[in-house]
Amino acid sequence: MAPSHKISDDFYGELYTYIALRSNLEDHALVFAINRFLKSNFKRTRKDLELSENVSFPVFEWKDLINDRYWTLIPNKCHKMELIKDGGLFGEEPSISTFYVVPEHREVDYILKLEQEDNDLENQLIKTLFKVPKILTAYTLDTTKMKHKNNLIF
Repeated sequence: MAPSHKISDDFYGELYTYIALRSNLEDHALVFAINRFLKSNFKRTRKDLELSENVSFPVFEWKDLINDRYWTLIPNKCHKMELIKDGGLFGEEPSISTFYVVPEHREVDYILKLEQEDNDLENQLIKTLFKVPKILTAYTLDTTKMKHKNNLIF
């Protein structure tokens, strides 16, 4: 029997802020717009977040050394095309499946994770994100009500 690992709620403490973003931009275009308006320097990491063998999400990060903050941006949705072998009239039919980092928030397009000591930045950050073109909405996610918290550990 494999050992069971549990993550205590202390791990999620006050150090992390999760901001949900709704936008119809592709991930690279959104990162470019955020970098421009926030004067940030998000870059794509070499390694993607892999939730399963066939499902991975690109990760963008920025280490703000001046303010001692670590930022991570990740898409909440991933679309994968799979071929279904039916053997019927059409043979192999393509099917598109959608996977989510946080399935209980399917309406969220991106999740911005901010690791910091000071939570006073949160309201100002959301106001600034509303100034970015093509960001439809931004709001804080409540991790106490999430079932898939472990997916946000990246």
